[in-house]
Amino acid sequence: MNNPIKIAVDAMGGENSPLKIIKGIEIHSSNTSNVFYNIFGNKKIVEPLIKKTNLNINNYKIIHSDKLIDDNDSPLAAAKKGKDTSMWLSIESLKNQQSDAIVSAGNTGALFVIAKLNLNMINKIDKPALSALWPNKDGMNIVLDLGANIECNEKNLVDFSLMGAALHKSLFENEDSKVALLNIGSEEIKGNNVIKNTYQILSDKKNPLFEFNGYIEGNQIMDGKVNVIVTDGFTGNVALKTAEGTANFITNELKKALNSSFLGKISALLNIKNLKNFKNKLDPRLYNGAILLGLDKPVIKSHGSTDEIGFANSLKVCEKIINGKLIEKIKKNID
Repeated sequence: MNNPIKIAVDAMGGENSPLKIIKGIEIHSSNTSNVFYNIFGNKKIVEPLIKKTNLNINNYKIIHSDKLIDDNDSPLAAAKKGKDTSMWLSIESLKNQQSDAIVSAGNTGALFVIAKLNLNMINKIDKPALSALWPNKDGMNIVLDLGANIECNEKNLVDFSLMGAALHKSLFENEDSKVALLNIGSEEIKGNNVIKNTYQILSDKKNPLFEFNGYIEGNQIMDGKVNVIVTDGFTGNVALKTAEGTANFITNELKKALNSSFLGKISALLNIKNLKNFKNKLDPRLYNGAILLGLDKPVIKSHGSTDEIGFANSLKVCEKIINGKLIEKIKKNID
């Protein structure tokens, strides 16, 4: 490898770990050629699993840790467990410039707290924001904040607009970034004072990284007219959970309908290609990988309940934002 991307992987976080983590690394490694994995976890458990894969021994290193952070640990309890956990050591490797980014499927609150304890904020950014991919009819949205900040002021939302656009350009370099504020209506007079003031700031001060498209309502998120949607963490988290629940409901009800009768089963067979495309559009594994923006190093959170396919996709997101120079884009365009 020539100057490989180095990804720190917390192998012990999330459901069915480290098995799904190692399988996810194997899937990702088979589709890339220049990534090295610093794998943090219990060597006695991780090493036998790796030996059952096709991973090249030159593409990874296991850093032993027999301590881990439980999903039920509070962020404070997780931080108090000390510097010997797999999550802490993986984040610390970014601080020490031994890795370029970190991916973990572990405890979300603990990951954010430990990341903030070890890493610096980007200069002029006041608060980090949790962002994620969200499908629309034409491609993909970036949505933020999804829960890192319950309350936000105008500067925070302006910063989120910039960081979301930088992430979008890093992942989709050939697309124009179009930012909108999530609101209860599309008219300028709608919303609280914070969002109306943010609207005015973004309208008055142009940023070369994105085009500002005003307000967007919740029922327009998937229309594809914009691709960076900005809100506070409370609203964003509610919107995300609602969308996930709705997608699961539609998928499950469609499956029941198609399996409830002979004609339904025949219809499913005749439309198997279309149904597969529909399923993939709503499959959360294919959009796995939330990014904590605002820190001076990339921190990626994989969903704790995802499988190896989902974890492999979070590694793919990680690779893309490193190649897309996400942090540099934010630093270059921040006021």
